Amino acid sequence: MHPDIENLLQLQQADKEIRRLQDEVAELPRRVAAIETKLAKTQGQLTKARDAVKADEASRRKYETTIQEQRAKISKYRDQSLDVKTNDQYKALMHEIQFAEQEIRATEDKILELMVAAEKRDSEVKVAEAELKAETAEIEKEKAAARERTAEDEAQLAVLRGKRDGFRGGIDPDLLAHYDRVSKLRGTGIAEVRNQQCQACQVMLRPQSYNELIGGARMTCDTCQRIIYYDASHEESTSAHHAPARPRRHRPKLDAPQAWYYRSDDPAHGEVFLCLTKAGAQSSRRVFDLHSGRMVGDVLIREGDYRQAFPEDITGAIRLNGNWSEAEMESWGTEIPSLALDSLVYDLAAARTEMSARPAAKHAAEEIPSEQAAS
Repeated sequence: MHPDIENLLQLQQADKEIRRLQDEVAELPRRVAAIETKLAKTQGQLTKARDAVKADEASRRKYETTIQEQRAKISKYRDQSLDVKTNDQYKALMHEIQFAEQEIRATEDKILELMVAAEKRDSEVKVAEAELKAETAEIEKEKAAARERTAEDEAQLAVLRGKRDGFRGGIDPDLLAHYDRVSKLRGTGIAEVRNQQCQACQVMLRPQSYNELIGGARMTCDTCQRIIYYDASHEESTSAHHAPARPRRHRPKLDAPQAWYYRSDDPAHGEVFLCLTKAGAQSSRRVFDLHSGRMVGDVLIREGDYRQAFPEDITGAIRLNGNWSEAEMESWGTEIPSLALDSLVYDLAAARTEMSARPAAKHAAEEIPSEQAAS
């Protein structure tokens, strides 16, 4: 294996571990913040329970004062009743005494209710105090663990960054620049080829390219643009009687309102994916670069079914499987997500395999509209 490839593999492993450690370092403070949020909620519950107890105590004192005032009135009215001259005056004083006695009974009932509720309030306060104590201890434990783990991760990161710099120094600058560019876009920049297939995007290499790779040529995958390498120790037997049967490719529906195509000869952009969609009396066309998944140009809208609206795009193209709603595609913005792009690339590889196995069908694909080609 070429030294550049060995260094790239070690660099990619170091990059993956660095990203994992960076994610872990970033995650630990979030975990502590979540516990602190829970702690603040428990503290709020405790404060609320204590405030409720204080409010009940204040209400009870108010009611006791009311009872004392009513009893003082009763005593006053009884004293006045001894000096009244008429029967009407006496009845009026008795009425006031009865009213005061009713107020006392109603207030005593309220005090009794508060006394019953006080038991529940005290229980809530004790539970909240216990939870707060336990959670306070837990958060201190989590903070200590986070500080310790962060220190360990930072130490590992320092070592890995040093190793990564060493690996990068031993790689051809042009190759390293290509690795950085693809790795930033796809997460990885180098992939192994086994049994003629790129293990990252699952697309089959052309026989000539595969033979050149086995011979030691430095190459990139035509589909995903990753740097590819061959390791003979990982190669599986490719003899016909050992090769597993390839599952039959799903055929896209000819009358589907949305159709995806592959063109290798777009005048402006070369290899592209086309998405044609019929909505009512109009059809739209989107064009995406095959390698990056980025949309090129603007959305083109024409009247009629897309077969009649865009015949120049369909003729000679390969029909693919793909069906995403307008809402999904709007959410993509100007770039096909990796999962959708890989799905299209994988289906294109399957279509090419079928066409190469059936020369007559491949020849016909160059002469007939592509909703029939490779479908």
